[in-house]
Amino acid sequence: MDRSVCLIGAPTDVGAGVRGTSMGPEALRVAGLARALRAQGLQVRDAGNLAGPPNPDATPHEGLRHLPEVVAWNRLVEAAVAQALAAGELPLLMGGDHSLAVGSISAVARQCLATGRHLRVVWFDAHTDVNTATTSPSGNLHGMPLACLLGHGPRELTGWAGRPAAIEPGQLAVVGARSVDADERQAIARLGLQVFDMRHVDEHGMRTTMAEVLHGVGEDTHLHVSFDLDCLDPQDAPGVGTGVRGGPTWREMQLCMEMIADTGRLASLDVVEVNPALDVRNQTAGMAVDLVRSLFGASTLVR
Repeated sequence: MDRSVCLIGAPTDVGAGVRGTSMGPEALRVAGLARALRAQGLQVRDAGNLAGPPNPDATPHEGLRHLPEVVAWNRLVEAAVAQALAAGELPLLMGGDHSLAVGSISAVARQCLATGRHLRVVWFDAHTDVNTATTSPSGNLHGMPLACLLGHGPRELTGWAGRPAAIEPGQLAVVGARSVDADERQAIARLGLQVFDMRHVDEHGMRTTMAEVLHGVGEDTHLHVSFDLDCLDPQDAPGVGTGVRGGPTWREMQLCMEMIADTGRLASLDVVEVNPALDVRNQTAGMAVDLVRSLFGASTLVR
């Protein structure tokens, strides 16, 4: 396999309400992420950590908490991801909180526009992250990145891909949602978002759900996975700041990753919201590494 992966660390919890995800990139390194990918024949370059502003631990201003700092971190992420893509590498963003996906996916969307590739985003999360300044109960921007990417966030975090919305609703699938605010429910319906919540998974099974999610993925598709570890049930992944019980099991999530790997179209990846301060012996980062291995094709048998 001649694929080359670029690891990009973004050690910040500036978009979150609970401190600790700033230690996430190092937890993933300690859990052996680079070693695991090299063992699968991948070339791996660790670009180190980005250096952005510290967390001021301030209260929200006009419904948004730490907006300047979140913008600064996302600009750094955007530039690093764009650089990796330009070098022909697969960027793997190690968060950090999920607000960083604004910069990551904006860079990917801009490249897809330039090259004529079709972008598809699979967003694994217990939450739908489509809050705005007027609907968020906390003002924490890690609950708003999809709203920003869809063109409905603050002006400082929209339009980065060269058009008002980096992605359109039809390019996005959210998997594993089970904690959705009332205003978010209205936004999901209004925008026509594809949200495969846990009721859908329970009724149809994960295999059928992922077949729906990946329908239409083809040779011209750039598949971006944005993986929030709180998508998993907190019994399996305790090291997250906003855990919600009732998530996919370890085995269900393995199936998700293996089915994505089967498409052969994975081209960029976020791994976010690993919080070692709340973890047990780095269990969550270790689980993330195992799941990322599956995303890159690790499986029990040759299929």
